[in-house]
Amino acid sequence: MDTVNASPAYRRFPTIPVTAPEGSAVSGQAAICSRIQEAFNPGRTVLVAEAYPGVDQDALVELLSPLHPALMIHSDSLAIAPEELDDLIQRELTQDPVFGIMTTYNLEDFFPKENLATVRNQIDSLPSGLVLVYGVGASLVYPADVLLYADITRWEIQLRYRKGMPNWRTARECLPQREKYKRGYFAEWRWADRVKEKLLPKLDFYLDMTSAEVFPMVLGDAYRDALRQTALQPFRLVPYFDPGVWGGDWMKRHFDLPENGSNYAWSFDGVPEENSLLLDFGGTLVQTPALNLVLSQPKELLGDRVHARFGKEFPIRFDMLDTMNGQNLSLQVHPLTEYIQQKFHMHYTQDESYYILDAQGDSPCVFLGIKTGTKPEEMLHDLDLAQQGGAPFPAERYVNQIPVKKHDHLLIPGGTVHCSGANTMVLEISATPYIFTFKLWDWGRLDLDGKPRPVHLEHGAANIQWDRNTQWVQENLVNAVTIVHQDARGTVERTGLHNREFLDTFRFTTCSGIPVKRNGSVHMLNLVEGRKALLVSTRDAFPPFPLYYAETCILPEAAGEYQILSPDGEEIKVILASVRG
Repeated sequence: MDTVNASPAYRRFPTIPVTAPEGSAVSGQAAICSRIQEAFNPGRTVLVAEAYPGVDQDALVELLSPLHPALMIHSDSLAIAPEELDDLIQRELTQDPVFGIMTTYNLEDFFPKENLATVRNQIDSLPSGLVLVYGVGASLVYPADVLLYADITRWEIQLRYRKGMPNWRTARECLPQREKYKRGYFAEWRWADRVKEKLLPKLDFYLDMTSAEVFPMVLGDAYRDALRQTALQPFRLVPYFDPGVWGGDWMKRHFDLPENGSNYAWSFDGVPEENSLLLDFGGTLVQTPALNLVLSQPKELLGDRVHARFGKEFPIRFDMLDTMNGQNLSLQVHPLTEYIQQKFHMHYTQDESYYILDAQGDSPCVFLGIKTGTKPEEMLHDLDLAQQGGAPFPAERYVNQIPVKKHDHLLIPGGTVHCSGANTMVLEISATPYIFTFKLWDWGRLDLDGKPRPVHLEHGAANIQWDRNTQWVQENLVNAVTIVHQDARGTVERTGLHNREFLDTFRFTTCSGIPVKRNGSVHMLNLVEGRKALLVSTRDAFPPFPLYYAETCILPEAAGEYQILSPDGEEIKVILASVRG
């Protein structure tokens, strides 16, 4: 293990302590039902339990059974038939195994008015007692006297897909995990998030159903206040780690990850759309999608300028790619802005960069840009030939191999052919549309499921920028580092990104402390050198926040000005990304 940068303090389950009235969060069936019952009316009460797709609804009904409802309405059964829903959304999902089109539907489009009218009459005819309306779309059925939201994290949904859970309201129950994820990403999660956004300001109870065993619940006001508190301080997301055919062992060694029989390829440690928050209500932990923070506190989190541009979307993404003692990533290209807008209804594209956290072994490199003199028709012919089972694609003939070492930074605007080579540990800093990777060549290997990973030559060929040749790459994309400020306290360097990209990155180096200027944007940071840094508010707006080696944290714009300190006097380096002004 790298004894200098080994990080025994790396927090795999970081918590966010929040201040709330005693008893705001409870767990256990008896406590949950007792607290909900306190909100009931003397006569009839309509309890609406809206469930995010993927929530175990049988467990939800069992949890609420001690309330003894006089009438139960399952909202899912009021939607159109699964076969009809499948057919209706097929055009947007497309026949592609990976890519679809961002949905134009809303959840209410799938609930016939006559079905809702019948049930509403049934509820109106009940003079007293408890009516429980539960499921996906429950809030569309009848106005709630008491509103409960049952939520689940995106990562847990993906894990359940792998175990066999089907998508919501589908007749296609045996889809591979990749297609289940596609339906979630392009359709289901979008419908559900639009409903969630409307309910967050008024829900009475928030129920965390991510775990299959413990379902903590928090009062709506306390939950909303916890999100407000989070938007005023630095915080970490709950990271998750996933294997991949090209994965390595760097993260397993440095982060003390559990043995998984192979490797870990990815770490998602800075993706609010995928990661979660672990809120600590006086010892009761509530896991909640970080996206809920974006939906409820967008201006405080992002900054007014960034919110005006991106709306309720978090535009920055940090993740890690581990090929140490592993293999090359797939050779790939990301779409140009106009292409992703026209083909997929996305607002902006996946510009990105590779910050090299570590590089070891024999000649580590990054494949980046097209070699000068390459003829497009020849390269595309060889790619197609390799995909059809012919000779392996000679990547070294057509694509630049850039030697890399620790702390190099390589910029990858959309349209640039690239991939990380073996024996590198990459901190990937990018814009958020993270699934739009057009694979050009996957080195002739099979995925962990024993099947070839999808390759998208047609999409890729439409986006490759052939003029990004050897000279252009060296001049524009490799270590485009400039010193912004330097004094006795340390150095601030701008390390990118390219002027086609809306993100900016800066590297702070200090042995003592160095101030950080705010620029009207949320900041995302990672400690890329040293054991520990402290983020300290210049106006005591938040307690000093520790950041350990290779950890990512988010510092909301509303948290104000701060400085980066080295508490032990050792040299530390922090990479910071924000939205360029």
